[in-house]
Amino acid sequence: MKRSTRPRATITSLRNDLRRFAAARDWQQFHTPKNLAMALSVESAELLECFQWLTPEQSAKLDAHDRRAVEEEVADVLLYLLRLTDVLDIDPLAAAQRKMKLNARKYPVALSRGSSRKYSRR
Repeated sequence: MKRSTRPRATITSLRNDLRRFAAARDWQQFHTPKNLAMALSVESAELLECFQWLTPEQSAKLDAHDRRAVEEEVADVLLYLLRLTDVLDIDPLAAAQRKMKLNARKYPVALSRGSSRKYSRR
């Protein structure tokens, strides 16, 4: 894969870019938590649609066209999620770290390794 010489984006830089993007279009009025969560759900469904009817093997080996479509939907999901966290003043990395700690307690290795069963159904 070809590497870009541009500086890599950060969570902070993307959130700032999204804030400016919305402000330039006067879209803050529409960027309520409810609307952003709904848009995030729609974009997640569009990502899922990229894999609809594919076998597990096909979904792991996308052609260039399908991979590009998946990349665009992943970007949409990420951008809406970051915009939502910005509007709600949530640090997404801190929230993810807290959730990982919770998941480690909910799914101890000794009980979860190799099992897809939900922790509440063990």
